[in-house]
Amino acid sequence: MCSINGCIDFMNPNHLEKETVVAGQAMAHRGPDASGVHAFGGVCFYHNRLAVMDPTGGKQPMSAIFRRKRYTVVYNGEIYNSQELRRELKAQGAVFFTECDTETVLWSYIIWGDAAPTHLNGIFAFAVHNESDGTVFFARDRLGVKPLFYAQVGGKFYFASEIKALLCHSAIPAEVDEVGLWQLLYLAPVTLPGQSIFRHIKAILPGHCATLSREGFSEKPYWQLKALPCLDSAEEAARRVRELFVDAVTRQLESDVPLAVLLSGGLDSSAITAVAARVLGAREKTLDTYSFEYEGNRESFTSTLFQPQGDDDFAAALATELGTAHTVLTAPTDAVAELLYTATAARDLPGQADIDSSLVWFCGEIKRRHTVVLSGECSDEIFGGYPWFYRPEMLYRDFFPWLHDPHTRVGLFEDNVVHAARGFEFMKEVYRQSLADCPVLDGEPECDRVARHATWLSTRYFMANLLERKDRMSMHAAVEVRVPFADHRILEYVFNVPWHIKFENRQEKALLRRAMQGFLPDRILTRKKSPYPKTHNPAYEALVRRMLKKRLEGGGFLSEVVDRQRLQALLDGENVTWFGQLMSRPQLIAWLCQLDFWFEKYGVRLV
Repeated sequence: MCSINGCIDFMNPNHLEKETVVAGQAMAHRGPDASGVHAFGGVCFYHNRLAVMDPTGGKQPMSAIFRRKRYTVVYNGEIYNSQELRRELKAQGAVFFTECDTETVLWSYIIWGDAAPTHLNGIFAFAVHNESDGTVFFARDRLGVKPLFYAQVGGKFYFASEIKALLCHSAIPAEVDEVGLWQLLYLAPVTLPGQSIFRHIKAILPGHCATLSREGFSEKPYWQLKALPCLDSAEEAARRVRELFVDAVTRQLESDVPLAVLLSGGLDSSAITAVAARVLGAREKTLDTYSFEYEGNRESFTSTLFQPQGDDDFAAALATELGTAHTVLTAPTDAVAELLYTATAARDLPGQADIDSSLVWFCGEIKRRHTVVLSGECSDEIFGGYPWFYRPEMLYRDFFPWLHDPHTRVGLFEDNVVHAARGFEFMKEVYRQSLADCPVLDGEPECDRVARHATWLSTRYFMANLLERKDRMSMHAAVEVRVPFADHRILEYVFNVPWHIKFENRQEKALLRRAMQGFLPDRILTRKKSPYPKTHNPAYEALVRRMLKKRLEGGGFLSEVVDRQRLQALLDGENVTWFGQLMSRPQLIAWLCQLDFWFEKYGVRLV
């Protein structure tokens, strides 16, 4: 994994390199192993490299010449079908000098043009400069695992892996308009597809590519999720899922640097671990695994609808059974609180409080021994693991189902600043339009149509947020995270499997459980979903309360716009979950601290 960024100005091609380098250096954490610059014809690229495949080769920006035309790429990601593609590309005239998948991406564009991303199985964001015609081509992977932001201001085009790099340019102010503010207070850390919180900054959509030329910028989809009939039986569907999943995990175990798996003891991470342990065992290698705990959680854990069990014993027992070299990382409560602002800066956004800050800490510890890890994100969104896939009170609300009370946050602020009613109507219309965009089949049963809606919303919004979180927190520590469930082939297939198979015997993710029979013991196969862990230690809430008090006394953004009476009611009231499965009162207090810090650090201005 790496970072990419660039500045393009066809009319005034001089003096681009300095500002491009400064912006790239702001993301040095993503690629501490090397950096490089490409500048030609009004196009300047910068690259920071985290060496994973072919560490001695693969320097970027990387160039190649074909039929007297020169092409240069900057790329962030991993291509899991690189070897197959190389054979095809060589047959069409490609000449390779490294074993790095960067060269595969470059030659894919040279040979196949804007159809290149359709050939790639992996996670990626890249830009290719065609020096012969001056165009720049961009592409992002189908599910949006790797980020790609851009801005067009004052005749220049800027792009980067992270927002902080774009804000390094003086032409891009840290401005937030009312839509950005509504995203913050209704949806965040989820953002609208293709948007960011900042007024001038957008994102290339997952599954899209784009071309920039002197005539302008145009973006288009190269991949779209389709509704198709599926007549497979439950057993046939399980067999197909098993084939796709085992292939995805196997492909993602290739690495020239140390690799491990994040093992929570839940179904998703356990499935990855079981397959990985088999594959590596056949190669006479031992798999390394990690599980996460929090200081004081064993004593303080309380079962809820969203988190019925702790993970501690499940992960350790399965690691022993599968023969992995297992490490338990326990995050200190003080560190979880202290890293809240680090996590905000890593994400360029007030995020998920201790859910983010703990991951920053965990990844820092992982980096001591490993550079690549596999993780279980995306399974719940694809297979129907969340309560909003099957609980009517969540399914049939006229709003995003993971927002249990959309007014919780916005209600803490003065209405003359946030205009809550207008914002709520705007977000409801976004929600309705999203449902209208969901592909469905004419005449299919209502349960299948509703399940498609839940999958569509979850993958486009909720999953995008979790992938963004994982990318920023891990890359802050220069750790590459791979997500086997994000293989687009799995989503394409499971999206069309009838809901009665995915929810067999009223059990969430029944299809995945059936597919993993023979790989996992029954206690894991039948275990109720338990999400990424959060701290339950009451000492954490005490810490963030003190942090909030200090920030309110500091006279920043929060002190000027918060409704003190409503805030006090929150602090004195019951502890209720308000976002996803984990965000309750301690997380909201911490989020307010993150929000105030974000306004201060980024110099955010409301417009």
